[in-house]
Amino acid sequence: MGILAWIVFGFIIGLLARAVVPGKQGMGLVMTTLLGIAGSLIGGIVASALSGGNTTGFQPSGFIGSLIGAVVLLLIAGFATRPRRRVA
Repeated sequence: MGILAWIVFGFIIGLLARAVVPGKQGMGLVMTTLLGIAGSLIGGIVASALSGGNTTGFQPSGFIGSLIGAVVLLLIAGFATRPRRRVA
């Protein structure tokens, strides 16, 4: 898969992940694309390993795994960057 295809696919996955996770995510187009690419790498490899498929071709399990990976990364980033309340 070419680099341009990775960027476009990452952007689409990032947008879908941001649509699935409730709340406001303060990130622009570049961060959305990077989120989708990272989620695709993590989720796609895990989904392909579980299904026993090839990691280089397009598969529905890779697409779903990419979306799940991006959602998990978005949730982790949300928990890591949310403001902490002080206990008095």
